[in-house]
Parts: sequence; structure tokens; C-alpha cells
Amino acid sequence: MHPPMPLPSTTAILQEVFGYPAFRGQQEAIVEHVAHGGDALVLMPTGGGKSLCYQVPAIARHRAGQGVTVVVSPLIALMHDQVGALHEVGVPSAFLNSTLSLDEVQHTERELMAGRLVLLYVAPERLTTPRFLALLERLHEQGKLSLFAIDEAHCVSQWGHDFREDYLHLHLLHERFPAVPRIALTATADEHTRADILVRLQLQEARLFVSSFDRPNIRYTLVEKDNPRAQLLRFIRDEHEGEAGVVYCQSRRKVEETAAWLCQQGLRALAYHAGMEAAQRQQNQDRFLREDGLIMVATVAFGMGIDKPDVRFVAHLDLPKNIEAYYQETGRAGRDGADAEAWLAYGLADVVQQRRMIDDSPAHDEFKRVQRHKLDALLALAEAHDCRRVRLLAYFGEASQPCGNCDNCLSPPDTWDATEATRKMLSCIYRFWQHGRQRFGAGHLIDVLRGRRTDKVEQYGHHSLTTFGVGADLSEPQWRAVLRQLVALGHVVAEGEFNTLVLTDSARPVLKGEVQLTLKVSVEAPKRSGNGRLRKPADALLQSLDPLSQERLAALRAWRSSVAKAHNLPAYVVFHDATLAEMARIAPQSMGELGQISGVGAKRLEAYGRDILSVLAA
Repeated sequence: MHPPMPLPSTTAILQEVFGYPAFRGQQEAIVEHVAHGGDALVLMPTGGGKSLCYQVPAIARHRAGQGVTVVVSPLIALMHDQVGALHEVGVPSAFLNSTLSLDEVQHTERELMAGRLVLLYVAPERLTTPRFLALLERLHEQGKLSLFAIDEAHCVSQWGHDFREDYLHLHLLHERFPAVPRIALTATADEHTRADILVRLQLQEARLFVSSFDRPNIRYTLVEKDNPRAQLLRFIRDEHEGEAGVVYCQSRRKVEETAAWLCQQGLRALAYHAGMEAAQRQQNQDRFLREDGLIMVATVAFGMGIDKPDVRFVAHLDLPKNIEAYYQETGRAGRDGADAEAWLAYGLADVVQQRRMIDDSPAHDEFKRVQRHKLDALLALAEAHDCRRVRLLAYFGEASQPCGNCDNCLSPPDTWDATEATRKMLSCIYRFWQHGRQRFGAGHLIDVLRGRRTDKVEQYGHHSLTTFGVGADLSEPQWRAVLRQLVALGHVVAEGEFNTLVLTDSARPVLKGEVQLTLKVSVEAPKRSGNGRLRKPADALLQSLDPLSQERLAALRAWRSSVAKAHNLPAYVVFHDATLAEMARIAPQSMGELGQISGVGAKRLEAYGRDILSVLAA
């Protein structure tokens, strides 16, 4: 075996291959640690540059004669786009997945065994097959197995939000190839999930790199449901007309109905869920990635690892399972660093449904306990009076200051001393049980509190209760807001098929008046005007350029679109908007000047340099 070659400069690779002048944040420390053979668990927010953390070491180790890097990736679409992007910068890469023919698979395997591939992307299901493990064994024997990168590593944890059973077998990598370094990467993992990742992947000795979870360009807005479709339409039309966005719904049926309804309202919307025909689902995803201004209405089956940089909003019409899921899904907005928004509409039914899904699951009690705790943290975020970002970051163990850019910071909600109102409501629930050992739902409870003598109230004799009519001073929406917040605080739970209300142990001190409760006044978030509106990111990019530079940018975008179409790639894979804007602003006159622009590496300069200079000259 040949003696190992010296490791090339990772900064030089970053500049030469990817065209970036310097690493960002913790990237350099991670890259150096992994390139020199260290194991790592990397937690870095979406858009933070996770891919470079294994791609640069992969190139460095390959040039030093150490072989191929195998990347475990959960999604076919993500593999395709990442391999396409690597080809654009001149890095020999490939993927093995179910879209390939037998001839294509055999060709890729020959390239792999010949040592010509720098990176190979595989799904976890394929990686653990006997055939593929045998390939890895042969590579290892020949000294050609350099590094394992495990993307979306939170999928290995049962405590996380995207658990994939196939990830559970990835401990095989350490057991079979203990000398091959591994890097696991994820954008979302709380302390519980992190610990689980380390154990399940046998990375206990790995160095942990945790970047700030803050995404300062994302504005967080959470509103109470009040005709949610109309609220969504108003949000899109007021803030994001003609821009790309994702709308998440919990059920497949709701996805299809919402997408159809948005189209009826004159918006360009597509549907995506796991129950669709695979070809249609793939076609819709490709259109979303390649066309401008489309809205994707989807279940959470859509989006993991989607690299589209110009998603301007992510909207939720249903409550996610926990903060990790919420953060992961909202993180798909604004990957380009320009302003974006995360909007969520929620109501009491969402809270009840999520609790029931946990309670009715066949999981063990400890799992249910953890999931209830995670849901409670999300409900606390939804009902918060203070800065959303401070609470969101605190969940991941990060201290911060009020951001000035969430709904609560921009329009602080009114609060009120709801101690007496909550005592009346809790007392009424208690009287139902005391009166006839029966439980009732929200509608009947509010009728009794407001003194409405309905047939049901008469039937059960509840007009004779001491709590009948004690809440006539509050409207039905106000009482519903009180109940929703009591459920969120865990003082009341809704049980059974009919969501009947039951007091918890924590309700006792509230009922006795030993605890003061300050609740949020129930009002829909005000419509923004003036400087409260999000700045249009595209406008912001144009406004930074003079009129002639704006013309150049338009010409460059048109050229990029034709190249992307010819290569069957999303436009951003060819060049990001920020790189084109810099070209338009500087208007380089030579290949040397063009090569100095961030994002123009050696291969792109060679492939496109003359064409770009011609476009700029014209």
C-alpha cells in the first residue's frame, strides 16, 4: 500500500472548487476535524452550510489518496440535486437509488471500485443490504473507503420528529469499519434527541459542534384559527403574492382540498403527499424546485433536505407535533438569507388532536411522556406573550434577547388577569361531574357558563348549577380562548371520541385561587401596514443595484434559466441569486475578475466564464 499523501489545504479547496473566499462560523473547525479523521456530530440550522462540512473533507481526503466518501441521505430528490450541484463544480459524484436502471447501477459501481468517485450518495435502506456492504468491504480492503457522512441524523432517534427505522441499522458502519471516520449532521435536535443520536450511531466519542439555531431572517407569526383558509389567503396575498412558499397540512385529504382551493383563488398551487402516484409526486416536486412563485401544499412527507433557497414563506394550517418538527419545517424558508416568514394558525381542536394521537399510539409510556412534554413546549410557544424567538432558541438550550421581528415583538398582545374566569370554567367542569358523574365538551360548557337554556342544558338540569350564567360577561370566542389556553397549560384535557373535558391535578390550586393566571386576550393578529410588512426579498436585491446593474441581473437570470433547463437542474444549482447580483454589480471584464466573485469556482469559471462575460458585455 502506498504511503499516505499529505492532506491539501481545505481553504484552498473551498476557494478553488466552490468559489467562496472563506468558511463561515464553525465550518472551518468542523472541516479540519473531519478531514484529519475525527468523528463529529454537527448541529447547524438549515441554510447554515452543512453540506460543505463533509464535501470539503471528502475532496481533501480523496486528493490525499484515501478514497470515496459515502453519504447516507434519506431522499432521492435531495441526492439528485446535490450530485448535480457537485457535477457543476467539477467533483465526480454519483448516487445509487431506485431511479437507476441496472446498467446505470453497474456503471456507478464500476466507477466506485475504480476510485474515480469522490462522493457516493445512498439511501439507508440500500447501504445496509448485503450486496452494498460487500462493496464497502472490498473498498475498505483496498484502502479506498475514506469517510461516512450521515445526513438528517435526527432520523435515527425515536424521540425526534422524522424517525426512519432504516437509520437504526447505521451502527453497522462503526462496527464493521471502526477506523473510518464518521460525521453525522442535522438541523434540529433537542438535548434528548442529541443523546439518542450519539448512542444509536455509536458516536459517543465524537466531537459535538453546535451552531446557533437562530435564523434571524425568519419572522415567526402564530395566530388563532378563525376561518383558517381565509386567514391563509389573506396572509399570502398581503405578504407573499407571487412568491414561492410551502403550506403544511396534517392529512392527505386536506392537502388536496387546500391546493385545489388556492388554485380556485387564482394562486399557483400544487399538492404533495405520500399517497399520491410516485410519478405525479415527483413531477410536482420538480416543478416546485425549478419554477418561480409556486406554492406547495403538503404533508410533512415533503421538504426534508429541500435546498430551494428562495422559499419566502412556510405556513402551517395544523399544529406540528413538537418544536423540533416546527423548526425543521419553518427552516425551509429563507435559505438564501433574505427575509422570509413562518406563519401558523392553531386552535383548540389542534391541541386536542395532537394529545389524542400521542395517547392512542401503541408506543411505550416513556415515549408518550416525552412526546407530551415536547407538545407542551410547542403549546407554550404558541400561547406565549413574549418573544417567540427567545422561547424557540431556549428550547434548544440557547440564550437570546427579544428579536424585534416576531409578531409578539412587533405587536405585543394584550393580556388580562383571567384568574376568576378560569376558576369559573374549572368549577363548571367540576360541577358537571359532581352533579351526575358525567363529562361534556366545550360547546355545552360554554352554554352553561353564558346562561343559555338549550335543550341539552334543560335535559341534564344544568340550569340549576351554581355556575349557570356566571360567565355571561364573556363572549363565546373569549371563553374558547380561555379553554384553549387552559388545555395548553395542562390544567384541562379533552378525552374520548367526543372530546369531553376533564380536570388534571394541576387544576386544583388554580381552582382554589392559589395561582394567578394571566392569559392572552383573544384577538386575531392585526393586518400589517407600513413598515410592519416584510420587505420583498427580490425587491431588496434589485434595490441594491443601479438601473444598469438591474438590467444585467435580468439578462444573467435569463441565461441561467436556459443553462438550468439544458442540464435538468434547478436554477439555483447553477448559480445563486447573490452570485448573479454580484456579477451584475461589478460587471467583470475578464476571466480573472469574474473568478474573484464569491460562488464562482474553477470549474464553473471554465464552463461558463466566456458566456457570462458575453451576457454582461451585451
